[in-house]
Amino acid sequence: MNLKALGMAVSLLAAPGVALAQSPFDQLKKSATDVGKAAVEKKVNAKLKQEASKNQCSFKSGTDGLEPGCDQKLKRLTSALIDAKKQLDGAGVKNYKFEVSGHTDSSGDAAKNKALSEKRAAVIVKELVSRGIPQGEIIAVGRGSEQMLVKPDNTPAKKAKNRRYEIQVRL
Repeated sequence: MNLKALGMAVSLLAAPGVALAQSPFDQLKKSATDVGKAAVEKKVNAKLKQEASKNQCSFKSGTDGLEPGCDQKLKRLTSALIDAKKQLDGAGVKNYKFEVSGHTDSSGDAAKNKALSEKRAAVIVKELVSRGIPQGEIIAVGRGSEQMLVKPDNTPAKKAKNRRYEIQVRL
């Protein structure tokens, strides 16, 4: 076989691979879609953080039992999640989960605080599911005192700020 024929054979074998490669426009489209999804995620998470902050339910000390007077707050949180779902669905975002994270102050045993924070997050998830958020779209995570808002939490007011839950979407 001469060199010219060999070159021709190699170029023919390489041609199908070229057809399968993504065009630069496909790559740009995917990048634009990813940027759009990231922008929607950022916007949704800012709103969910704000709503969770405004609508904190109190728990009985050292337990996962809700204090009375939480119903309206949970209704507002549910509405915020339903609005977030509409934004995500409208942007074509699929396979997302809402994450409710529970947090504690730094008092007491870290392992017990982490377990308590997970139980409290699970209570909020259960309440949101009972109000219409699909079980498969929401999860509970306990953070304990890993992500404190206020350091050091050496006063009752500072400790209270660290005993909270947050809600965010995960793509």
